[in-house]
Amino acid sequence: MRKSNRLITGVLMLSLAALAVAAVGCKQSKMDKPSKPRIALVMKSLANEFFKTMEEGAIAHQKEHGEEYDLIAVGIKTEEDVARQIELVETIMGLAEAIVIAPADSKALVPVCKRAMDKGIIVVNIDNKLDQAVLKDKNAKIPFVGPDNRKGAALAGEHLAGKLQKGDKVAIIEGMPNAYNGIQRKLGFEDAAKKAGLNIISSQSGDWEMEKANQVAAAVITEHPDLKAFLCANDSMALGAVFALKAAGKSDAVLVAGFDNISAVQTLLKEGRILCTVDQHADKLAVYGIEYALEMLAKKGIPVDRETPVDLVTAETLK
Repeated sequence: MRKSNRLITGVLMLSLAALAVAAVGCKQSKMDKPSKPRIALVMKSLANEFFKTMEEGAIAHQKEHGEEYDLIAVGIKTEEDVARQIELVETIMGLAEAIVIAPADSKALVPVCKRAMDKGIIVVNIDNKLDQAVLKDKNAKIPFVGPDNRKGAALAGEHLAGKLQKGDKVAIIEGMPNAYNGIQRKLGFEDAAKKAGLNIISSQSGDWEMEKANQVAAAVITEHPDLKAFLCANDSMALGAVFALKAAGKSDAVLVAGFDNISAVQTLLKEGRILCTVDQHADKLAVYGIEYALEMLAKKGIPVDRETPVDLVTAETLK
Protein backbone atom coordinates (compact mmCIF):
# COMPACT_ATOMS: atom_id res chain seq x y z
CA MET A 1 0.00 0.00 0.00
CA ARG A 2 1.50 3.35 -1.03
CA LYS A 3 1.38 5.94 1.77
CA SER A 4 1.04 8.69 -0.81
CA ASN A 5 -2.36 7.29 -1.74
CA ARG A 6 -3.83 6.56 1.66
CA LEU A 7 -3.75 7.55 5.30
CA ILE A 8 -2.68 4.97 7.84
CA THR A 9 -5.93 4.19 9.61
CA GLY A 10 -6.51 4.25 13.33
CA VAL A 11 -3.87 6.91 14.07
CA LEU A 12 -5.56 9.93 15.60
CA MET A 13 -2.41 11.83 16.51
CA LEU A 14 -1.90 12.84 12.88
CA SER A 15 -1.48 16.58 12.49
CA LEU A 16 -3.32 18.63 9.91
CA ALA A 17 -0.10 18.85 7.94
CA ALA A 18 0.22 15.06 7.93
CA LEU A 19 -3.33 14.77 6.66
CA ALA A 20 -2.54 17.24 3.90
CA VAL A 21 0.44 15.18 2.80
CA ALA A 22 -1.81 12.13 2.57
CA ALA A 23 -4.26 13.87 0.24
CA VAL A 24 -4.11 12.35 -3.23
CA GLY A 25 -3.19 15.01 -5.75
CA CYS A 26 -2.66 17.79 -3.18
CA LYS A 27 0.33 20.04 -3.69
CA GLN A 28 -0.59 22.85 -1.28
CA SER A 29 0.39 23.10 2.36
CA LYS A 30 -2.38 23.57 4.90
CA MET A 31 -1.79 27.33 4.90
CA ASP A 32 -2.11 27.74 1.14
CA LYS A 33 -5.34 28.55 -0.60
CA PRO A 34 -6.13 25.48 -2.72
CA SER A 35 -6.32 25.93 -6.47
CA LYS A 36 -9.08 23.31 -6.66
CA PRO A 37 -11.49 21.81 -4.12
CA ARG A 38 -10.34 19.17 -1.70
CA ILE A 39 -12.78 16.38 -0.98
CA ALA A 40 -12.39 14.14 2.06
CA LEU A 41 -13.70 10.59 1.87
CA VAL A 42 -14.36 9.29 5.38
CA MET A 43 -15.03 5.56 5.43
CA LYS A 44 -15.74 2.84 7.96
CA SER A 45 -13.41 -0.10 8.61
CA LEU A 46 -10.71 -0.49 5.99
CA ALA A 47 -10.19 -4.01 7.36
CA ASN A 48 -13.40 -4.78 5.45
CA GLU A 49 -12.72 -5.50 1.79
CA PHE A 50 -15.82 -3.52 0.82
CA PHE A 51 -14.29 -0.27 2.02
CA LYS A 52 -10.89 -1.07 0.55
CA THR A 53 -12.62 -1.42 -2.79
CA MET A 54 -14.49 1.83 -2.17
CA GLU A 55 -11.22 3.62 -1.48
CA GLU A 56 -9.51 2.17 -4.54
CA GLY A 57 -12.40 3.33 -6.71
CA ALA A 58 -12.17 6.85 -5.28
CA ILE A 59 -8.41 7.05 -5.80
CA ALA A 60 -8.75 5.84 -9.39
CA HIS A 61 -11.44 8.45 -10.06
CA GLN A 62 -9.30 11.26 -8.62
CA LYS A 63 -6.37 10.25 -10.82
CA GLU A 64 -8.63 10.45 -13.86
CA HIS A 65 -9.99 13.83 -12.74
CA GLY A 66 -6.95 15.32 -11.07
CA GLU A 67 -7.58 18.72 -12.62
CA GLU A 68 -10.99 18.90 -10.89
CA TYR A 69 -10.27 18.05 -7.25
CA ASP A 70 -7.86 16.65 -4.69
CA LEU A 71 -8.73 13.72 -2.43
CA ILE A 72 -8.16 12.87 1.21
CA ALA A 73 -9.13 9.25 1.96
CA VAL A 74 -9.37 8.05 5.56
CA GLY A 75 -10.96 5.19 7.43
CA ILE A 76 -11.22 3.63 10.88
CA LYS A 77 -9.78 0.39 12.19
CA THR A 78 -13.01 -1.45 13.01
CA GLU A 79 -16.72 -0.86 12.53
CA GLU A 80 -17.11 -0.03 16.24
CA ASP A 81 -14.63 2.88 16.22
CA VAL A 82 -17.36 5.52 16.12
CA ALA A 83 -15.50 7.99 18.37
CA ARG A 84 -12.45 7.70 16.15
CA GLN A 85 -14.45 8.44 13.03
CA ILE A 86 -15.90 11.52 14.70
CA GLU A 87 -12.37 12.72 15.52
CA LEU A 88 -11.29 12.17 11.93
CA VAL A 89 -14.12 14.39 10.70
CA GLU A 90 -13.16 17.04 13.27
CA THR A 91 -9.56 16.95 12.05
CA ILE A 92 -10.48 17.10 8.38
CA MET A 93 -12.70 20.17 8.75
CA GLY A 94 -9.72 22.49 8.34
CA LEU A 95 -8.59 20.82 5.15
CA ALA A 96 -11.55 19.99 2.94
CA GLU A 97 -14.23 21.95 1.13
CA ALA A 98 -16.42 18.82 1.03
CA ILE A 99 -16.75 15.65 3.09
CA VAL A 100 -18.18 12.41 1.69
CA ILE A 101 -18.91 10.13 4.63
CA ALA A 102 -19.95 6.52 5.17
CA PRO A 103 -20.91 6.87 8.86
CA ALA A 104 -20.16 4.07 11.29
CA ASP A 105 -23.23 5.11 13.32
CA SER A 106 -26.31 6.69 11.77
CA LYS A 107 -27.04 8.86 14.81
CA ALA A 108 -23.69 9.61 16.42
CA LEU A 109 -22.12 11.14 13.30
CA VAL A 110 -24.89 13.69 12.73
CA PRO A 111 -23.64 16.35 15.18
CA VAL A 112 -20.09 16.45 13.80
CA CYS A 113 -21.41 16.56 10.24
CA LYS A 114 -23.63 19.49 11.23
CA ARG A 115 -20.60 21.28 12.69
CA ALA A 116 -18.82 20.79 9.37
CA MET A 117 -21.81 22.23 7.52
CA ASP A 118 -21.85 25.24 9.87
CA LYS A 119 -18.28 25.92 8.76
CA GLY A 120 -19.45 26.05 5.14
CA ILE A 121 -18.29 22.53 4.23
CA ILE A 122 -20.41 20.45 1.84
CA VAL A 123 -21.36 17.10 3.42
CA VAL A 124 -22.58 14.13 1.39
CA ASN A 125 -23.72 10.90 3.07
CA ILE A 126 -22.99 7.56 1.35
CA ASP A 127 -23.40 3.85 2.15
CA ASN A 128 -25.12 4.10 5.55
CA LYS A 129 -27.91 6.67 5.78
CA LEU A 130 -27.85 9.18 8.61
CA ASP A 131 -30.84 9.06 10.97
CA GLN A 132 -33.65 11.30 9.75
CA ALA A 133 -34.97 12.14 13.22
CA VAL A 134 -31.56 13.27 14.44
CA LEU A 135 -30.98 15.25 11.24
CA LYS A 136 -34.30 17.02 11.79
CA ASP A 137 -33.44 17.72 15.42
CA LYS A 138 -30.11 19.26 14.37
CA ASN A 139 -31.76 21.14 11.48
CA ALA A 140 -29.35 19.49 9.07
CA LYS A 141 -30.14 18.62 5.46
CA ILE A 142 -27.53 16.13 4.30
CA PRO A 143 -28.14 14.31 1.00
CA PHE A 144 -27.87 10.53 0.93
CA VAL A 145 -26.27 9.11 -2.20
CA GLY A 146 -26.57 5.35 -2.03
CA PRO A 147 -28.60 2.21 -2.56
CA ASP A 148 -31.96 1.08 -1.27
CA ASN A 149 -30.63 -1.50 1.19
CA ARG A 150 -34.05 -2.92 1.98
CA LYS A 151 -34.68 -3.60 -1.70
CA GLY A 152 -31.25 -5.18 -2.09
CA ALA A 153 -31.71 -7.48 0.90
CA ALA A 154 -35.16 -8.48 -0.37
CA LEU A 155 -33.56 -9.55 -3.66
CA ALA A 156 -31.22 -11.90 -1.79
CA GLY A 157 -33.98 -13.12 0.51
CA GLU A 158 -36.35 -13.88 -2.32
CA HIS A 159 -33.67 -15.80 -4.22
CA LEU A 160 -32.87 -17.84 -1.12
CA ALA A 161 -36.56 -18.44 -0.38
CA GLY A 162 -36.92 -19.96 -3.83
CA LYS A 163 -34.64 -22.79 -2.67
CA LEU A 164 -36.61 -23.49 0.53
CA GLN A 165 -40.02 -24.71 1.65
CA LYS A 166 -42.72 -22.84 3.57
CA GLY A 167 -42.05 -23.15 7.30
CA ASP A 168 -38.30 -23.75 6.94
CA LYS A 169 -36.18 -22.24 9.70
CA VAL A 170 -33.84 -19.36 8.83
CA ALA A 171 -31.67 -17.01 10.87
CA ILE A 172 -30.66 -13.41 10.26
CA ILE A 173 -27.22 -12.11 11.22
CA GLU A 174 -27.64 -8.34 11.49
CA GLY A 175 -25.20 -5.46 11.25
CA MET A 176 -24.57 -2.82 13.93
CA PRO A 177 -27.80 -1.93 15.78
CA ASN A 178 -27.43 1.83 15.11
CA ALA A 179 -26.55 1.49 11.43
CA TYR A 180 -29.42 2.48 9.15
CA ASN A 181 -28.24 0.21 6.32
CA GLY A 182 -28.10 -2.75 8.70
CA ILE A 183 -31.64 -2.05 9.89
CA GLN A 184 -32.88 -1.77 6.32
CA ARG A 185 -31.20 -5.01 5.27
CA LYS A 186 -32.80 -6.82 8.20
CA LEU A 187 -36.17 -5.47 7.09
CA GLY A 188 -35.53 -6.61 3.52
CA PHE A 189 -34.70 -10.13 4.70
CA GLU A 190 -37.84 -10.14 6.85
CA ASP A 191 -39.95 -8.95 3.91
CA ALA A 192 -38.76 -11.88 1.79
CA ALA A 193 -39.11 -14.44 4.60
CA LYS A 194 -42.63 -13.31 5.44
CA LYS A 195 -43.67 -13.40 1.79
CA ALA A 196 -42.38 -16.98 1.44
CA GLY A 197 -43.71 -18.17 4.80
CA LEU A 198 -40.26 -18.90 6.23
CA ASN A 199 -39.74 -19.17 9.99
CA ILE A 200 -37.15 -16.69 11.33
CA ILE A 201 -35.96 -18.41 14.50
CA SER A 202 -33.12 -16.01 15.32
CA SER A 203 -32.07 -12.44 14.47
CA GLN A 204 -28.86 -11.27 16.16
CA SER A 205 -26.15 -8.71 15.50
CA GLY A 206 -22.80 -9.83 14.16
CA ASP A 207 -21.47 -6.23 14.36
CA TRP A 208 -20.49 -6.43 10.65
CA GLU A 209 -17.49 -8.57 11.71
CA MET A 210 -16.58 -12.09 10.56
CA GLU A 211 -15.42 -13.31 13.98
CA LYS A 212 -18.52 -12.13 15.83
CA ALA A 213 -20.78 -13.57 13.13
CA ASN A 214 -18.94 -16.88 13.37
CA GLN A 215 -19.73 -17.03 17.09
CA VAL A 216 -23.38 -16.12 16.53
CA ALA A 217 -23.77 -18.65 13.73
CA ALA A 218 -22.12 -21.45 15.74
CA ALA A 219 -24.54 -20.90 18.62
CA VAL A 220 -27.57 -20.82 16.30
CA ILE A 221 -26.47 -24.05 14.57
CA THR A 222 -26.16 -25.79 17.94
CA GLU A 223 -29.54 -24.56 19.18
CA HIS A 224 -31.37 -25.22 15.90
CA PRO A 225 -29.92 -28.31 14.17
CA ASP A 226 -32.72 -28.20 11.58
CA LEU A 227 -31.79 -24.67 10.43
CA LYS A 228 -32.01 -24.23 6.66
CA ALA A 229 -30.37 -20.85 5.97
CA PHE A 230 -28.48 -17.78 7.20
CA LEU A 231 -29.30 -14.33 5.84
CA CYS A 232 -26.28 -12.14 6.55
CA ALA A 233 -26.32 -8.34 6.36
CA ASN A 234 -22.82 -8.21 4.88
CA ASP A 235 -20.35 -10.58 3.26
CA SER A 236 -17.84 -10.51 6.12
CA MET A 237 -20.53 -11.97 8.35
CA ALA A 238 -21.53 -14.42 5.63
CA LEU A 239 -17.94 -15.70 5.68
CA GLY A 240 -18.22 -16.14 9.45
CA ALA A 241 -21.38 -18.20 8.96
CA VAL A 242 -19.71 -20.32 6.28
CA PHE A 243 -16.81 -21.15 8.60
CA ALA A 244 -19.21 -22.04 11.41
CA LEU A 245 -21.12 -24.38 9.12
CA LYS A 246 -17.90 -26.02 7.97
CA ALA A 247 -16.82 -26.60 11.58
CA ALA A 248 -20.22 -28.12 12.34
CA GLY A 249 -20.16 -30.36 9.26
CA LYS A 250 -23.25 -28.65 7.84
CA SER A 251 -21.88 -26.88 4.77
CA ASP A 252 -24.19 -28.80 2.46
CA ALA A 253 -27.26 -28.56 4.68
CA VAL A 254 -27.58 -24.80 5.30
CA LEU A 255 -27.75 -22.03 2.68
CA VAL A 256 -26.01 -18.67 3.15
CA ALA A 257 -26.87 -15.30 1.63
CA GLY A 258 -24.70 -12.21 1.99
CA PHE A 259 -24.53 -8.57 0.94
CA ASP A 260 -21.66 -6.57 -0.71
CA ASN A 261 -20.18 -8.89 -3.36
CA ILE A 262 -16.59 -8.88 -2.07
CA SER A 263 -14.06 -10.99 -3.95
CA ALA A 264 -13.75 -13.65 -1.23
CA VAL A 265 -17.48 -14.32 -1.52
CA GLN A 266 -17.32 -14.51 -5.30
CA THR A 267 -15.03 -17.52 -4.94
CA LEU A 268 -17.47 -19.21 -2.54
CA LEU A 269 -20.38 -18.45 -4.86
CA LYS A 270 -18.63 -20.33 -7.63
CA GLU A 271 -17.95 -23.21 -5.25
CA GLY A 272 -21.59 -23.32 -4.13
CA ARG A 273 -20.77 -22.52 -0.47
CA ILE A 274 -22.66 -19.22 -0.60
CA LEU A 275 -25.94 -19.01 -2.50
CA CYS A 276 -26.04 -15.30 -3.32
CA THR A 277 -24.95 -11.80 -2.39
CA VAL A 278 -25.92 -8.26 -3.37
CA ASP A 279 -23.70 -5.86 -5.27
CA GLN A 280 -24.03 -2.20 -4.32
CA HIS A 281 -20.94 -1.47 -6.42
CA ALA A 282 -18.36 -0.54 -3.80
CA ASP A 283 -15.92 0.71 -6.44
CA LYS A 284 -18.46 3.31 -7.58
CA LEU A 285 -20.24 4.20 -4.34
CA ALA A 286 -17.68 6.77 -3.16
CA VAL A 287 -17.40 8.08 -6.72
CA TYR A 288 -21.15 8.76 -6.80
CA GLY A 289 -20.76 10.75 -3.60
CA ILE A 290 -17.69 12.63 -4.83
CA GLU A 291 -19.39 13.57 -8.08
CA TYR A 292 -22.42 14.82 -6.15
CA ALA A 293 -20.15 16.86 -3.85
CA LEU A 294 -18.51 18.45 -6.90
CA GLU A 295 -21.97 19.35 -8.22
CA MET A 296 -22.89 20.93 -4.90
CA LEU A 297 -19.64 22.91 -4.80
CA ALA A 298 -20.29 24.20 -8.31
CA LYS A 299 -24.01 24.92 -8.07
CA LYS A 300 -24.73 25.39 -4.34
CA GLY A 301 -28.16 23.84 -4.91
CA ILE A 302 -30.67 22.35 -2.49
CA PRO A 303 -29.44 18.89 -1.42
CA VAL A 304 -31.60 15.92 -2.45
CA ASP A 305 -31.12 12.18 -2.06
CA ARG A 306 -29.91 10.15 -5.03
CA GLU A 307 -30.48 6.39 -5.27
CA THR A 308 -27.71 4.19 -6.67
CA PRO A 309 -27.97 0.63 -8.09
CA VAL A 310 -28.17 -2.69 -6.26
CA ASP A 311 -27.97 -6.04 -8.07
CA LEU A 312 -28.39 -9.67 -7.06
CA VAL A 313 -25.24 -11.75 -7.61
CA THR A 314 -25.29 -15.55 -7.94
CA ALA A 315 -22.94 -18.15 -9.35
CA GLU A 316 -24.85 -17.89 -12.62
CA THR A 317 -24.48 -14.10 -12.90
CA LEU A 318 -20.72 -14.40 -12.33
CA LYS A 319 -20.29 -16.61 -15.39
